[in-house]
Amino acid sequence: METRINIAETDPDAYKAMLGLEAYLAKTTLTAKHKDLVKIRASQVNGCAYCLDMHTKEARKAGETEQRIYALNAWRETPYFTDEERVILALTEEMTLISHHVSDATYNNAAKLLDGKYLAEVMMAIIIINAWNRIGIATHLMPPLD
Repeated sequence: METRINIAETDPDAYKAMLGLEAYLAKTTLTAKHKDLVKIRASQVNGCAYCLDMHTKEARKAGETEQRIYALNAWRETPYFTDEERVILALTEEMTLISHHVSDATYNNAAKLLDGKYLAEVMMAIIIINAWNRIGIATHLMPPLD
């Protein structure tokens, strides 16, 4: 598969806008672990190989365990994730698969465990990675061979 259009080169203003969202995300109060879980899980759901490669490497570098990364597809079936992480993962899946909508149960659970600002930041992190996934998938970005 060959990479298609390079948006950073073709439309630098659009790419700068995306980088602005990343700059916002870097300034949030979200923990690195929560950001990594959101990025990896959304990228798994969307099937974005480029983002999966990048964000699993970043997560390992930040101290995430191999066991948790490998089990992320089956997070409901493991004891590896906290209640807070579980609501973040559920919200990530439902916002990523938005045509199924975000259920009241998922939203209410998240609102119960996360304060309003943190919940808003989680939601923005999910929106941002989904945008990056769509860029990666639509343009056929390929992860490098290590």
